[in-house]
Amino acid sequence: MASLYDCASDAELLTGMRLARAALGRGELVVVPTDTVYGIACDAFDPEAVQRLLDAKGRTRQSPPPVLVKSQETLAALAESVPDLIRPLLDEFWPGGLSVILRAQPSLAWDLGETRGTVALRQPDNKLLLELLEETGPLAVSSANLTGKPAAMSAMDALEMLGDSVEVYLDGGTAGTAYEPRPGANSGSTIVDATAAADGVLRIVRHGVISDDEIRRVVGDDVVV
Repeated sequence: MASLYDCASDAELLTGMRLARAALGRGELVVVPTDTVYGIACDAFDPEAVQRLLDAKGRTRQSPPPVLVKSQETLAALAESVPDLIRPLLDEFWPGGLSVILRAQPSLAWDLGETRGTVALRQPDNKLLLELLEETGPLAVSSANLTGKPAAMSAMDALEMLGDSVEVYLDGGTAGTAYEPRPGANSGSTIVDATAAADGVLRIVRHGVISDDEIRRVVGDDVVV
């Protein structure tokens, strides 16, 4: 049966984090707060857990989840390479609401779905989640909602949609508040495809909390399509 922990309470925070770590280690699912929307998380290196995540959301392997990391150093370990073109965006918007699609390190023993050799990576700007990532390593995390339903902005939103398919819900308050003054508030991360960066091209493939203008301000109009 699913359990929800109010992370504003020190006692519940300690218990919730301990049980979340244990659940992730067993291949179970955990709902976590992020700086954008609530996410449903699992061990990125456990293929059965990743499939469980996709099943909970009603998704197929054609919609692989992004991977959240604790730092740029972890990104460098998971990606085949980190193009110079993308580094100014990482320096400006990490941790934060920017996901970057890169070629995945071929030697990695994971199966996120039909990725075509790529992976979407993000360092979230959420203290609780970063602490969890420090202890668990990279997590596959997708928005904590059923496919076709609005993103969950609270742990209760996620619980109502996902129920007992998730073992632990960590309630970190309302998500996305840091981005409310911006265009794209109450939506997910902005996703930039950097797989063609060697050709001097970055593609914005999903509009989110980081605006197109902010991306162009950092890297220039001529490289963004």
